[in-house]
Amino acid sequence: MPRIKLTQRIIEKLSAPDPSGRQVLHWDTDLRGLGVLCSGKSNSKAFVVQKDLPNGRTRRITIAATNVIGLDEARRRAAATLAEIYKGVDPKALVQSSGTLRQALNGYLTNRPLRETTAEEYRRGVERHLRKWLDRPLDEITPDMVEARHRDIASEIEAAGRYNGESTANGVMRTLRLLWNYEADRSPNFPPNPVRRLKRQWYQEHRRERLVRAEELPRFHAAVLALQNLVARDYLLLLLFTGLRRREASSLKWDYIDLAQRVIRLPAANTKAGRKLDLPMTDVVYDLLVSRRAMGRDGLFVFPADSRSGHIEEPAHPLSLVAEATGICVSAHDLRRTFVTAAESADISPLALSALVNHSLGRDVTSGYVVMTAERLREPAQRVCDRLKALCKIAADQLNGLEGKVEHLANRRSISG
Repeated sequence: MPRIKLTQRIIEKLSAPDPSGRQVLHWDTDLRGLGVLCSGKSNSKAFVVQKDLPNGRTRRITIAATNVIGLDEARRRAAATLAEIYKGVDPKALVQSSGTLRQALNGYLTNRPLRETTAEEYRRGVERHLRKWLDRPLDEITPDMVEARHRDIASEIEAAGRYNGESTANGVMRTLRLLWNYEADRSPNFPPNPVRRLKRQWYQEHRRERLVRAEELPRFHAAVLALQNLVARDYLLLLLFTGLRRREASSLKWDYIDLAQRVIRLPAANTKAGRKLDLPMTDVVYDLLVSRRAMGRDGLFVFPADSRSGHIEEPAHPLSLVAEATGICVSAHDLRRTFVTAAESADISPLALSALVNHSLGRDVTSGYVVMTAERLREPAQRVCDRLKALCKIAADQLNGLEGKVEHLANRRSISG
């Protein structure tokens, strides 16, 4: 096998795949035992270290891909590994004693500065879709397992009647890749990341266009109103009439509800955009929240549930009941898309629409000077609400009766503040 003085420039020039079609090792002349392994079939190049144990067995350990760490770091890790082998320590035994996937997940979420919603998304994806691997040592997860599970996640979700199987499968495996890299940074002898197998097998994710069409809204709205679970009913109605994201609405706390000023005040930490959102309540949203408050459910969340978080999580079940009754299959995010589509047809300004759904107001200088307050958004928000009421064919007498009931409840519960 060739032996050369490795430099960063020489490593970059090494051929991969090797013209021979076989793996080729290029050993370093400066640090005996350190080499670069070039694939014979792909462009993969990795730092490796190799030495004989005192019992005569040869150990070759992959340190990391050459595009992940530099030569100096590879030398440092290789020297540490060689020192352990010289003492008689088998590096493969060290790798086999790695922590479990559950431990890697907990460690990553504890030590990384993530938003609460992002951390919960990572945890939910791993615990739901990789639950059989949670107590398995992380290094026992193989590329074959990753490839098969990636495919199965998509199939299982599609078979359950949900449309986002491929995007979910991609997301779960991206999280696994993060966790693996997190552990590899702490162990110089960790094996290559098995998620690399998916390099050319990631599902293509296209922007979704599904929504509740205008002609479907009356049936959809009626089916939501007919749900026996009042928490799920009100939650879906809030999604439809505000355009809030699933998580923003499900984790809504009463502390964020200002009934006196008729504003929902979401802190930046609770929004995907990382910007606070002061959303004016339209008549439908105000009546809905007053009714929920008047039910006498004293608790932290507007939409409580018997879950680990204490609030409603995944609305797949109530949406499946609506789909069974109407044939209209949508997700929580499709309701956000429905809101945006209705808002566009209500002829409000693009800036107001962006502000209502907490999108960026734009990167041009003029947009940067615009401040969209709750009061500035109140009129366009109500206009969108009126458009949705018309599309849902909500009769005026229904609204009048509901307003009277809400006023009575508000007076009885003294919740004007």
